[in-house]
Amino acid sequence: RMERLIEDGHINCDPPVTRRFITEEHHMWFIFSLLATAGWGTANLFYKKGADDMVKYSHLITSFFVGLAFGIHAIITLFAFDVPFHPVNLLIYFPASMAYVLSMTIGYFGLRYLDLSISGPIQNSSGAFSCLMVIIFLGRSIDVLSGVGVVLICVSIFWLGIIEKKKQDQYVAEHDRKYKIGFVAFFMPILYCFFDAIGTFLDAYYLDDPDSTPLAGVTADNLENVANTSYELTFFIVGLLMFFYMRVIKKEKIHISRQRDNILAAIFETLGQYAYIFAMAGKAVIAAPMISSYCIISLILSRIVLKEELSKKQYAVVTLLIAGILLLGISEGLSE
Repeated sequence: RMERLIEDGHINCDPPVTRRFITEEHHMWFIFSLLATAGWGTANLFYKKGADDMVKYSHLITSFFVGLAFGIHAIITLFAFDVPFHPVNLLIYFPASMAYVLSMTIGYFGLRYLDLSISGPIQNSSGAFSCLMVIIFLGRSIDVLSGVGVVLICVSIFWLGIIEKKKQDQYVAEHDRKYKIGFVAFFMPILYCFFDAIGTFLDAYYLDDPDSTPLAGVTADNLENVANTSYELTFFIVGLLMFFYMRVIKKEKIHISRQRDNILAAIFETLGQYAYIFAMAGKAVIAAPMISSYCIISLILSRIVLKEELSKKQYAVVTLLIAGILLLGISEGLSE
């Protein structure tokens, strides 16, 4: 399945998930689509609220709590759904897992200095990077919808970069710390897309065929669940290492009572990933574009809750960016 998606140049969601696991109530796909969209869109809001540029390791703290939530979810999956798991898969799937972990941690760092209204839509454009990797490294072609979506996304990101650079030049004379590093921070969600695309690219190797995959003890029915569990457990372990680094090596105090936003972000992130499984297994042709547009939820919440305001040019470019994302989502749905 992943080989076909990459070959056709369609977008992916963040780590691999199984579409075989679904209840008999297929009509629930719409509810799960809404949950996935709302979950990931709301998670972005709390990621931003928890991204304090005055706290040196706020991005690592966020990653720790996401890893903790993923670890709990992975353990529940293993016991509740009786998923056979060989610990060696943690090492085998490690390259893909770390690509995803790096992408998310880098994204959290960028949110320390960049408005969610800008960062969210750019991070949501990782499907375009996957398409470009397919074209460059595999020499494959993509369908028209995906092609138009990729062009819109690439042009929009370049245009936003120009606008952000002008902001930096304008505010540097006023010693505004945010915009002194704003242009550098602008590249963080782009790096997020890059590493997320690498994870997707590697999934083509791991998830192409249960008979040829290097993952141990898998079948056609549990291949993707095993890969997803390996990713979540890896994130959990890396999160613990981040906690050890901050608390023991750097002697950084982490006050749990002040981490409400990070905890909520981790919960909503896990909820979105869980709901995505059922949504895509039910009716992917409609669910895919719905879920791929979750950055719209982030954009609305950033305006209402965070009171972020963009210029008219920025709103116009973000609109083009979201249009490109929607085209990629529709293209993925039509391929199912």
